[in-house]
Amino acid sequence: MGFFDSMDISASGLTAQRLRMDVISNNIANVNTTRTEEGGPYRRERVVFQERKKDFSFENILSNFFKNQSGQGVRVVAVEKDPAPFKLVYDPSHPDADALGYVRMPNVNVVTEMVDMISATRSYEANVTAINSAKSMITKALEIGRI
Repeated sequence: MGFFDSMDISASGLTAQRLRMDVISNNIANVNTTRTEEGGPYRRERVVFQERKKDFSFENILSNFFKNQSGQGVRVVAVEKDPAPFKLVYDPSHPDADALGYVRMPNVNVVTEMVDMISATRSYEANVTAINSAKSMITKALEIGRI
């Protein structure tokens, strides 16, 4: 593991969690959207993460195999639509109501989104703490070398 690899790993986590917070914010903003460009109500989105592999060269694969290194950070694989069914709300006066008076509402649950937002925020904070710790260790190592 190189000198700045821990910062690089934490930086990948910061980027991934920032995107996750953006997607969650978009979900909350569209909690009442009944019309989209695709037609129908807004469908909740979620972020899919995957372990990041830094380099796929033969030397790096062998090196990682013999050193038993597991991860090199995280990357976003996809932002996918949630297949959960839409909520039906009885509101005959709504412009998007069907013949029976029901409106298909987005499959977004604000409570779930807020829990996800808190989780993403905590993960973001943990990555910031890891970067600050790495900076502190690097600074102390440089101070030792100066003496």
